[in-house]
Amino acid sequence: MSLLVIGSMALDTVETPFGKNIDVLGGSAVYGSVSASYFTDVKIISVIGKDFPKAHMRLLKSKGIDLSGVQVKKGKSFRWEGKYDWNLNSPQTLATHLNVLSDFRPVLSDFDRKCDFIFLANNDPELQLDIISQASPAKFMAADTIEFWINNKRSKLIKVLKGVDIFIINENEARLLTKEPNLVKAAKAIISLGARKVIVKKGEHGLLYVTKRSFFATPAYPLETIYDPTGAGDSFAGGFLGFLANTKHLNEASYRKALIYGTIMASYSVEGFNLKVLSALNRRLIEKRYKEFEKLVRF
Repeated sequence: MSLLVIGSMALDTVETPFGKNIDVLGGSAVYGSVSASYFTDVKIISVIGKDFPKAHMRLLKSKGIDLSGVQVKKGKSFRWEGKYDWNLNSPQTLATHLNVLSDFRPVLSDFDRKCDFIFLANNDPELQLDIISQASPAKFMAADTIEFWINNKRSKLIKVLKGVDIFIINENEARLLTKEPNLVKAAKAIISLGARKVIVKKGEHGLLYVTKRSFFATPAYPLETIYDPTGAGDSFAGGFLGFLANTKHLNEASYRKALIYGTIMASYSVEGFNLKVLSALNRRLIEKRYKEFEKLVRF
């Protein structure tokens, strides 16, 4: 089965205590697609400017990602600049330049609308709602968001919750959206707002997965070295959805197994700057870490 990823392709400038990289390949659609490409066929819907390096496109093509849905427009590509201190969980955004992304309004093709799985990576909730209306009824649809949209388009975001199968959010955003300091209560509050299933990402502390009838928690994979957390959440989402797209049974056991694969992909993502480690993986390495994780949590 195939996965359609709709989100940003960016040129990121990222500084951590371990170094600084300027105008490197980034964006929610990029991290999500590369991660998912180890499990299933992936197509990106996004927009870039004329300045987007061809080497970046070649890298994505080398992962088997379909780039026919990427529009190239006059102007500059989306750029994000951020800095992390020793608390690597929360970056300080130094600059955001939407550029060609500011008026991006994709129209899905017949092929796109028939896609089995769709990931609405972080974006304007109005654009996400537009995609939901175009793609419905998709077999499975997931959405992510950030603090900016919670603060500025909360009512539209709540409509997005009601239109997707699973909503992915980090712990700070979950508290902001619900005004609940306790994450279990926050997750249940998001369910009450209309979400069918919720994943609350807790960074180095793992995640919560909540539905109306079930609750599941898992730790993160323990790492000794973390260089760059940028894109970890999207790498998680890509691994999670990529695995689901490759399984024939969408049951509770599949969801939980997919959560672990997502966690594994996020762990690889943060071990190097930008996509250095994530893009150099293979299924043997992924399965090796999955088995290590399995031993870690078995009791």
